[in-house]
Amino acid sequence: MDLILCHTTADFDALGAAVGVARLLPGAKIVLTGGSHPAVRDFLALHRDEYPLIERRAVHPEQIRSLVVVDTQKRDRLGKAAEWLDLPQLEAIRVYDHHVDVATDIPATQIQIAPVGAATTLVVEELQQHNISVNSIEATVMALGIHVDTGSLTFTQATARDAIALSWLMNQGANLRVIRDYIDPGLSPELQELLTTALADLQTEVISGYNIAWVLLETTGYVMGLSSLASQLMEITESDALILAAQHIDDERLTIIGRSRIPGTNLNEVFQEFGGGGHSQAASISLRSVDVKQTLTAILNKLKKQTPQPPIARNLMSSPVRTIRPETTIGEAQRILLRYGHSGLCVADYNGQLVGIVSRRDLDIALHHGFSHAPVKGYMKTNVKTILPTTTLPEIESLMVTYDIGRLPVLDNGELVGIVTRTDVLREIHQAETSREQTARDSILPNYRQGAYQLLRDRLAPQLWELLIKAATHASQRGWHLYLVGGAVRDLLLTYFRHDKYGSDKSTFNHNSSLLTDIDLVVDGPVANNGIGAGVQLAQELQQIYPNVRLEVHGAFQTAALLWHKDPVFDSLWVDIATARTEFYPYPAANPEIEASSIRQDLYRRDFTINALAIRLTSPRAGELLDFFGGFLDLQAKQIRVLHANSFIEDPTRIYRAVRFAVRLDFTIEPETESYIRYCIASGIYNRVQGDTPALSTRLKGELKYILEAPYWKRALKLLSDLGALKCIHPTLEPDRELWRQLRLLERCLQQKLDWQQNLHHWLLRLEAIAAHLSPEYRAQVATNLQLPDDSIKRLASLSEAQTKIEELLLSYQQPSQVVQLLRRYDTPTLILIAIRTNRRVRRLIWQYFNSWRLIEPPLNGNDLKALGYKPGPLYRIILDELLAATLDGKINHSTNSEELRKWAIAFVKNRYPQ
Repeated sequence: MDLILCHTTADFDALGAAVGVARLLPGAKIVLTGGSHPAVRDFLALHRDEYPLIERRAVHPEQIRSLVVVDTQKRDRLGKAAEWLDLPQLEAIRVYDHHVDVATDIPATQIQIAPVGAATTLVVEELQQHNISVNSIEATVMALGIHVDTGSLTFTQATARDAIALSWLMNQGANLRVIRDYIDPGLSPELQELLTTALADLQTEVISGYNIAWVLLETTGYVMGLSSLASQLMEITESDALILAAQHIDDERLTIIGRSRIPGTNLNEVFQEFGGGGHSQAASISLRSVDVKQTLTAILNKLKKQTPQPPIARNLMSSPVRTIRPETTIGEAQRILLRYGHSGLCVADYNGQLVGIVSRRDLDIALHHGFSHAPVKGYMKTNVKTILPTTTLPEIESLMVTYDIGRLPVLDNGELVGIVTRTDVLREIHQAETSREQTARDSILPNYRQGAYQLLRDRLAPQLWELLIKAATHASQRGWHLYLVGGAVRDLLLTYFRHDKYGSDKSTFNHNSSLLTDIDLVVDGPVANNGIGAGVQLAQELQQIYPNVRLEVHGAFQTAALLWHKDPVFDSLWVDIATARTEFYPYPAANPEIEASSIRQDLYRRDFTINALAIRLTSPRAGELLDFFGGFLDLQAKQIRVLHANSFIEDPTRIYRAVRFAVRLDFTIEPETESYIRYCIASGIYNRVQGDTPALSTRLKGELKYILEAPYWKRALKLLSDLGALKCIHPTLEPDRELWRQLRLLERCLQQKLDWQQNLHHWLLRLEAIAAHLSPEYRAQVATNLQLPDDSIKRLASLSEAQTKIEELLLSYQQPSQVVQLLRRYDTPTLILIAIRTNRRVRRLIWQYFNSWRLIEPPLNGNDLKALGYKPGPLYRIILDELLAATLDGKINHSTNSEELRKWAIAFVKNRYPQ
């Protein structure tokens, strides 16, 4: 006998998973080990006969062959049926569960545990793998299991896997009307009466800005459905966390149910210490003969201890602070504000002591009155309100509101160490509220601002995790903050809910080994007196730990690179470590000027919101996801969005990056971002600066290489064409039907994979084909601007002449030997470019040359001629060419065997060239 065990007080997830397992194990029976939830009980009153249920008392233990346990890993949740786990004749014990934080005490032979919203999801996935269908009533109860345990996909533990499983069950015929009736059956009269009592007796306390509520109820016996009461009570009171305790007077039993929406809290950990458990946001426990008030107080204290403390100025501030001297003129101060996008500046004396603060409004008034050459000391505010690094967010908010202050300098022992702006405060409040809502409702990544650390640890290979921890430890010892930034964070989040369709070209995860090939780290720390940035200093310290690594330093940008090549631990790994910096473009498309700055400004200088994400690696708040510009939401929306309107003007190659990311990730370009692209192209800025800015050409070549060597290059090129962005290569470039035809022909050629193609760079040949579509006078100049290899420049410069010559001669030739003699003077890329551009007859001859004629060899070689007594010299080439021509032109019978062919060739040579 095969049995499927549901835990005591079975819910729909346990029942749904059990019904699914019964389809996997035909003949297996389901045992409810100890009662069920009221809604499950009511459901089974109508549908019990549809499922292979058996009473526990009807089981003969000696007949049990195997056990399957669903929706739990703990023996004590199986009631008396737990005794069956120790039967000596058992052949297998299998467990399906989704509570990943629970330590199992079941001696399972096979465990199926995953962080999904419902155990039923795991069973559905296995049914799909085995192509096993279910009937409507089976699909209905399984769908109920997923709906109830994931809050119809609104709880934080819900995943995409749950949604896919639900979709499959709907296709199998799950009855939505039945599901609706049992998902929210409403409160029974008894529970409604308890709700009234709970609302009257509810106690609340505000901890770190969160409302924590609790209530102790007395009942005459065990009441079914207390979890529904807890959920209802939490919604009505808008509490962030709730502890509901019910004391059953008649049997001295105590039931405690917990719910939490507070980021960073984990009720499962709280309740496990007392013998209970559940999820991070929902847990419960049932106890007997305990001190009720003492137990309730202990649970509350542990929850309060978990509640995160409010942010302090040290976490919010930007550092280092850009300051000006009192003697700085109004006009110069205004230019500094424009350059860095600030709305105010701190004024410090030559000792670095804060003496005042000047706002944009102050400067605007002075300029309006014509005082651009006056020093700021006459207009700055000297009675400056300041805060300490430990000042809390509520205190900061109160100061700003009370005194109408837009920025507060942060002083540590009198030294200016940072500044907190009104924007910083609003962003922190918004992010906290967003996290709270997502924890309660619909975040794809549960509590993603605090959960990224765990996700990173789970996805990284141990050696990489150890590297990041060591780097973070050294940074913390220096008082610096360390962040993982850019593409690695983007790809980490993408791998959470789907794999990239085409993989990544940089800073991406290898899905098989969970190994990053490129890591970008940013250190938020000062530049030393000797000009060495914090990033370089940290890299030097890591080199001491890893002596086999190669260190490269780029002083102008305050960056360092640690490189491992074929290392036994890291294989090939590149770690960039930069000092947090900002950049300013002195003119459009220029190389940016770099200055040390804060992590927020460092992220702001990046191209798109999805690449402006960072994970904090240092304490406090290690693992926090920094998302100042909505990058995570753009990942969810699958869109590419630029950070500011002038981004493409500053660096037009970002247009190509936008297209590359959009196509590779299967994203769309956000409408406003697309309008910025079209404006940039229409302005002609690229054509005005192209020849004068080598760095711009280098960046464009790099983007073209990324695109043209990728499998998605056709779609990317099509999108670039639709945007008009190919004009960045040359203003006269028109991707008409003829160009697309030529590119199709080129692909047909490259897909043949012949030996002679091994040395061809396909991306470069595609780019040459695009450049060749220009008028002849522009081709070489475009190749030069793009810094293509000399061979490419020469090839494009002479292509028109070569094409004309080949077309004229080939059409007049009658023999294959004439074709070979002509075409072998040209390199393969030149012939390919001519073939895709010429008429069909010439192209056919070139293809025949590639695929057949060029592979034919003369029947004799130089060694043979030497054996015949001919002296080495120019005559060899003449003889061999004549032999090859005879072979190509069919003067030799190809059906002749090799020995006869050789005799014929020797006779031919002796006759033509007697000695």
